[in-house]
Amino acid sequence: MTEQYVNLLVSHRERVGIIQLNRPEALNALNSELMDELVRALQDFDADAHIGCIVMTGNEKAFAAGADIKQMANAGVVEMMSSPFIGHWDTLQNISKPIVAAVSGYCLGGGCELAMACDIIVAAENAQFGQPEINLGIIPGAGGTQRLTRAVGKSVAMDMILTGRRLSAQEALQFGLVARVFPTASYLEESIALAAEIANKAPLALRMAKESINRAFESSLAEGILFERRAFNLLFATEDQKEGMAAFIQKRKPSWKGR
Repeated sequence: MTEQYVNLLVSHRERVGIIQLNRPEALNALNSELMDELVRALQDFDADAHIGCIVMTGNEKAFAAGADIKQMANAGVVEMMSSPFIGHWDTLQNISKPIVAAVSGYCLGGGCELAMACDIIVAAENAQFGQPEINLGIIPGAGGTQRLTRAVGKSVAMDMILTGRRLSAQEALQFGLVARVFPTASYLEESIALAAEIANKAPLALRMAKESINRAFESSLAEGILFERRAFNLLFATEDQKEGMAAFIQKRKPSWKGR
């Protein structure tokens, strides 16, 4: 990846693409410039056949403490409606490869919404999750009322959004918001290891699995099962399915081709 970024540090480790939000002086507050760069970096990794999974992270103090309030404070309704800024969160849903959010420190407001737009959240022990927009006279606007409710249930989501309550990493694990919690000193390495494990699975099966799970939140059970069944059957037209089952029978490691 040759593109230079101002607000991101972008690298890769074998088949894992790594995107680090890099506005430490602002606790990685999300402004238009950062989100524009983030979308480009995600799309570049998504188009790179050598990358199988993406890790998004911040620094030990903050994943992202929220949207940049200074940028929005004087905006009017027409400006907010016509701005592409909030829509960048929805763009993450169009990334076909799995995205792991590696969260340490503050993960608040737009930052929490960004983590929830990823596929798996891994938390450091010092992570704090919250939607404190009510304290600014607004509500979450990048999916917080919807994704948080689906993740933790109505009662906890109401508590967090109506009061600004923050969840600790262990509470977030308990309520189903995060998948794993690691010591702060090792959370990023553990997240990259998890992403590497995912990246070494069959690429087409990963894509179908991600799409099928996401469909569970967007359709009825019957429609979701129909989508899953079609995806399941379609994978039997791939070389990877033949290779995976042959490798299982022959007791060897499969060699995926992504076709």
